[in-house]
Formats: sequence, C-alpha cells, structure tokens
Amino acid sequence: MKKVYRLRDLDCANCAAKMERAISKIDGVREASVSFMSQKLSVDLDESRSESIVDEIVRVCKKIEPDCIIVR
Repeated sequence: MKKVYRLRDLDCANCAAKMERAISKIDGVREASVSFMSQKLSVDLDESRSESIVDEIVRVCKKIEPDCIIVR
C-alpha cells in the first residue's frame, strides 16, 4: 500500500536523506522517499501492519529531526 504524508518543519536536506535511509530499513517498508523540497514522505508498506509501521516511522524521524511532524 502506497501512502503519502506531509512533513512539517523538516529543516534540512541532509536530515531528509537520513530519514529516507532509516525508513527504508524498517521491516515492512518496501520503498520510501522523502522530498525536502515538497516536504513529503512517500512510503510503500505492508498493508496488514500499516499502523505499527507508521508508528515506527514517526519514532525514527523524531530521532533524526525532533522538530519534524508527520501529518497523518
């Protein structure tokens, strides 16, 4: 299942790249893309565990960019 989330307060392109790499490593994520310019996260994930995967994505992103908010 492919989902797109808006990112609020993503402050640097380097953090966006780190977030993309970290999200891609989460079990159940097939593909992830973080766009600094459009402030969006696109993720293709396992539909049966989508809620727990999104919770893990939020946790990973907070470690990298504490001010960034993923708008669900």
